[in-house]
Amino acid sequence: MGAVKKNREKKRTGKIRSLGKYIVIAAAAFVYAAGVSLFIDPNRIAPGGVTGIAIIANRIWPVGTGTLILLFNIPLLVFAVWKFGLRFALSTIYATALISAFTNLLARFPAATDDRLLAALAGGILSAVSVGLIFREGATTGGMDIVVKALRLKLPHLRTGNLFFAADAAVVTLSGILFGDIDAALYAAITVACTSAVLDIVLYGRDEAKLLYIISGRPEEITARILGELDIGLTVIEGRGAYSGERKQVLMCAVRKTVFPRVERIVREEDADSFLIVTSASEIYGEGYKSYFNERI
Repeated sequence: MGAVKKNREKKRTGKIRSLGKYIVIAAAAFVYAAGVSLFIDPNRIAPGGVTGIAIIANRIWPVGTGTLILLFNIPLLVFAVWKFGLRFALSTIYATALISAFTNLLARFPAATDDRLLAALAGGILSAVSVGLIFREGATTGGMDIVVKALRLKLPHLRTGNLFFAADAAVVTLSGILFGDIDAALYAAITVACTSAVLDIVLYGRDEAKLLYIISGRPEEITARILGELDIGLTVIEGRGAYSGERKQVLMCAVRKTVFPRVERIVREEDADSFLIVTSASEIYGEGYKSYFNERI
């Protein structure tokens, strides 16, 4: 009976998680559509990807931007089914369909602002936040998201935001040519840059940190205080002075920027004559930070 109860609870938990996933995707799809319909599209900004192509095509054919987003996504969704499987594709189809519907729905409302710079920034931020949330739920918004996800499987060292930036450059250039408006291309470039930066923050967090090397005559005292007061990891490296031949302990640790002043204070209080090397670390993987193996895209 206990095993049966556990199975039931497990199934119930799975259903709740699945429901929560699709609620998050729906909310993110609405945010994405708001960025397109209320900021980007009415200000003639084509920020790249399938959405940018749809905005450009909307000026040529009398078809709603949301509908065009769905139509242009069909071949990519077929690719997604083949490459990632039906389970992944279902959530992506769900997200794409909602984005299409919400985009057409919100297109009935006037633009939130006529200032193209504000529209470019707001649209880029809304797009990045929504795409990041959908990615974290294991789906995509269709379009270039599918291509980027496929590229990340082959080139995991490349960051998602950078891949989007490169993929969108061609569409931004095309928008400037077809609209005959260099300003449109420049504002689209601002949107793409904003989306790239914010997307990496949403997906990876701002995990810039400081990498410290501490050479001191009081390594035990410094180690004890750092471990006891800050609860961060520390590595002791055995070294030897090249000139004196004296053996030394080199303390190495990576800390977030907000913690660095506290480490500096401990070192100064324990040994003001210590040798402290400080450098920047743009990414840290491991306990207390992000996991390289658990990146979703």
